[in-house]
Amino acid sequence: MQAPKRIYESKYKPWIELQGKAIVGEGRANLLRAIRDLSSIAKAAKKLNVPYRTAWAQLKRIEAAVGTPIVKTYRGGAKGGGGARLTEEGARVLREYEKYERYLGSLANDADFWEALDMKLSTRNRIRGVIEGIEKGEVAASVRINISTPAVITAVITKDAVDDLELKVGEEVEAVIKATEVMVSKFEK
Repeated sequence: MQAPKRIYESKYKPWIELQGKAIVGEGRANLLRAIRDLSSIAKAAKKLNVPYRTAWAQLKRIEAAVGTPIVKTYRGGAKGGGGARLTEEGARVLREYEKYERYLGSLANDADFWEALDMKLSTRNRIRGVIEGIEKGEVAASVRINISTPAVITAVITKDAVDDLELKVGEEVEAVIKATEVMVSKFEK
């Protein structure tokens, strides 16, 4: 049975938090990207059409939330030469936001995901087992799962999925079988 055709668009407004305090949403992420790309807070503010003071206030809010500087500034002189760059923590905050943004974007645009929301999995689609081996390639990874029935299932998933799930040999996982794919899920402890 096919899921009904979607007539509405999916929209989302991602942000990341630390201990309940908002750190970065779309506007602040755009500011960090512009500083990274232009090496200047003034140029970043101009590009985003926000007052320079507002840009600085946003940066100070992020720093207050994370408790460490996120931008390193360099003074110019009579001949210029000043600028700014993201600190290691500033780059980490932006990477975390972009990773989350990509994930939400991929879900919002994934027809299979929306179709799966209307489906129910039967127990025959899920098989528990223990990881017997992991082979990582440049993009994909092969995860061999030894199941209690005398058989081993091999799932080919992305290397990022192996890292995101923090898969380790000897861990108990579940093989989720969908049509021609074998996916991997992990139990939260």
